[in-house]
Amino acid sequence: MRRNGEQYEYIAVYVDNIAFALYDPQTFINTLKNKYNFKIKEAGPLAFHLGADFFRDSEGTLCMAPQKYIKRLTASYEKMFGEKPSAKMYSPLEKGDHPELDDSELLDTNGIQQYQSLIGSMQWAISLGQFDIATAVMSMSSFRATLRQGHLKRLQQICGYLVKMKHATLRFRVHEPDYSDLPVKQYDWSSTYGEISELLPDDAPEPLGKHVTLTHYVDANLFHDALTGRSVTGILHMLNATPIDWYSKKQATVETATYGSEFVAARICIEQIIDLRTTLRYLGVPIREQSYMFGDNESVANSSSIPHAKLH
Repeated sequence: MRRNGEQYEYIAVYVDNIAFALYDPQTFINTLKNKYNFKIKEAGPLAFHLGADFFRDSEGTLCMAPQKYIKRLTASYEKMFGEKPSAKMYSPLEKGDHPELDDSELLDTNGIQQYQSLIGSMQWAISLGQFDIATAVMSMSSFRATLRQGHLKRLQQICGYLVKMKHATLRFRVHEPDYSDLPVKQYDWSSTYGEISELLPDDAPEPLGKHVTLTHYVDANLFHDALTGRSVTGILHMLNATPIDWYSKKQATVETATYGSEFVAARICIEQIIDLRTTLRYLGVPIREQSYMFGDNESVANSSSIPHAKLH
């Protein structure tokens, strides 16, 4: 990154793929070609990057959707199984399904290779914005050591759902959300923690440009795994009105009540918020003082924000 007036310019490199946000991108491309002898295959407005398609919708909003990637995934699926995935699926997995209880026959070597190939492909689809399959793929990734025919069928269902939802699109909406109608309640925590403030990095660059508001949605699924009793944390991070990061993972501990699993999920979300705010500061992004975390468990909200609240 480098400063240019009252904004920063960025160059993002992933192996031999480059995406950049510059005031004068053509000069940068010419410098790479002429001065450093880079062989650049394609150069122009962002249209395809790391498997994701980029385009503008009818309102001019920048969009990202891995449509070409899903098309390639469909071709690989057809080569494996001799047929296209069924696009009649309305959810990645059936409601209440517990694949960990599957006792069908074990897969042979070929079936294991097919399973591992599909899992890897779908994990990259999640990275490209298809976070609606994140929890299902996370669940199915648990069985790599002992794979069964029922597991492969479930993975085929997720593929079918992905094909059905191939037009799902992330839109980069840059306006700040308006939370002025939210009640602001201040509680005195000084008796517990003393006078505290957010720890800020002293070597971060000067923030430039427009402010951003961070919004975070967190939830937990109690007893997601019927064998181990472990719950699952689900988190969605928003930068202004755009989802930029997502998380779905089994919790390390076994909680016996929703309150416990929701509290663990909230703690994980807070740690990720701190990390995200620090990252943005080092990118020179001006951040609003308050981040907004939304959950659906009132007891967790009260216990973590009201000093005199009773533990329920």
